Amino acid sequence: MLSGNAGVAGGRLAVDLCGIRLRNPIIAASGTCAYGLEMEGLVDWSKVGGLVVKGLSIEPIAGNPPPRICETYGGMVNSIGLQNIGVRRFIEEKAPKLARLSTSVFANVFGYAVEDYVEVVAALEDAPGLAGYELNVSCPNTKHGGMFFSSEPRLLAEVVSAVKRRARRPVIVKLSPNVARIEPLAAAAEEAGADAISLVNTFLALAVDVRTRRPRIGAGFGGLSGPAIKPIALRLVYEAVRAVRIPVIGLGGISTGADAAEFLIAGARAVQVGTASFWDPGATARIAGELDRFLSEEGIERVSSLIGTLQFGDARQ
Repeated sequence: MLSGNAGVAGGRLAVDLCGIRLRNPIIAASGTCAYGLEMEGLVDWSKVGGLVVKGLSIEPIAGNPPPRICETYGGMVNSIGLQNIGVRRFIEEKAPKLARLSTSVFANVFGYAVEDYVEVVAALEDAPGLAGYELNVSCPNTKHGGMFFSSEPRLLAEVVSAVKRRARRPVIVKLSPNVARIEPLAAAAEEAGADAISLVNTFLALAVDVRTRRPRIGAGFGGLSGPAIKPIALRLVYEAVRAVRIPVIGLGGISTGADAAEFLIAGARAVQVGTASFWDPGATARIAGELDRFLSEEGIERVSSLIGTLQFGDARQ
């Protein structure tokens, strides 16, 4: 069984995710802890199930004009513009050091054509220390008139199947909530060979400065994340779980162990923590500890017993 990095322990929080043994179901979301190395003095990675690094492209990207982040009621809006150092520099500078971390590391990958995703994954195949890949499909396909991979099942299946033909490691597909229905996208990812799906990415949003009457984000629109989106994210995760047989990773507004438990009860096999790390850099390890205490208080021997236990009464719509 794949383990990613060394030091993965058993215990009641341990979970299996597409053949990868995680010490607990708490994973740091992409873009919230940089490449992980920058957070070593703030996060004890040995207490976290996994880490998804900042998104990687073929060539370096400078990102969007500032301001890139603004706080909103119950969350934040960001438009970083997928700034990153490029896959080749990541392999040279980051991957060897990440291999020494005592947690499972996933590389987030994005592009603007199917070939972009395949090229990045191909470059990463021989990089050390990676447990798997997460495809950010919330990008416009420039070869199809700017249609987003995340909104069209056919395009989504095309990129997933192409990556799966090249990848030896598990492939997770990160879905966008900016769609009419999540089930067709989740099913398309599964049918194309995805080993797991993660959701949700951020909600397209606008924040306005009433004094200047201009957007508070330099790029105009941005992605809303944080506690404000949690109830919607939970609903989408529940719907996705019912639509597929592969594991689902839930994210969206998780800031406590109880929040994580909600997603697991809704059917997620693991969760990702993102925005909470901006106000509490040690949030991932803290949430793992809180989840462990919750299980103890509830007399639950293993976290797997919690997964998919949501029950509706007769009033369910």
